[in-house]
Amino acid sequence: MQRHGVLCVEMETAELYILAARHKVRALSVLTISDHLLTQEGLPSDQRERSFGDMVEIALEAAFS
Repeated sequence: MQRHGVLCVEMETAELYILAARHKVRALSVLTISDHLLTQEGLPSDQRERSFGDMVEIALEAAFS
C-alpha cells in the first residue's frame, strides 16, 4: 500500500453510502484515525474512546446547528 501512497484504510463508509443511495436516504460518516499504517503506532484504547466521544459531540453539534 505504501508504494501506492495509501495513507489510511476505511471500508464501511462506502457500503453505507451505497445503501443510502439505493434507498434514497441521506447518510453521514464520521471517521477517526487510530492507527498509523506505516509505523504500526496506535492510540491506547482509553485515548481512542475519549477522542471518539469528543468527535461525536462535535459532529452532532455541526449536524444540528
